[in-house]
Amino acid sequence: QVQVEESGGGSVQAGGSLRLSCAASGDTYSRVCIAWFRQFPGKARELLAGFSTDGDIVYGDSVRGRVTISQDDNAKNSVLLQMNGLQPEDTATYYCAAFNQYYYGPCPLAPSSYKSWGQGTQVTVSS
Repeated sequence: QVQVEESGGGSVQAGGSLRLSCAASGDTYSRVCIAWFRQFPGKARELLAGFSTDGDIVYGDSVRGRVTISQDDNAKNSVLLQMNGLQPEDTATYYCAAFNQYYYGPCPLAPSSYKSWGQGTQVTVSS
């Protein structure tokens, strides 16, 4: 079983930046999809960015150009999500998710594809 551990989040002023970190551990395969989602109250989770540990990256349309996902070179199966230009409408709960990827290609967009989830971290952007 794959475990997911998130860190980062918090409060920031509009226009500010935050960096989230996520590590997948446990029974991991040679390729792992690690992705960040966010969820607004009463809404479905939406993909922000996904990182396949063989190098493929995918971004969600709502944040394209404002977030960057990258490998954390200091830890295996870990990614960093850099978010810039945050606005109050970005206030939400942010979740990291992962699964062992037994195929080549980018991570999927659908939350249902991900088997392991973190507890979620709150991001609050004030005006």
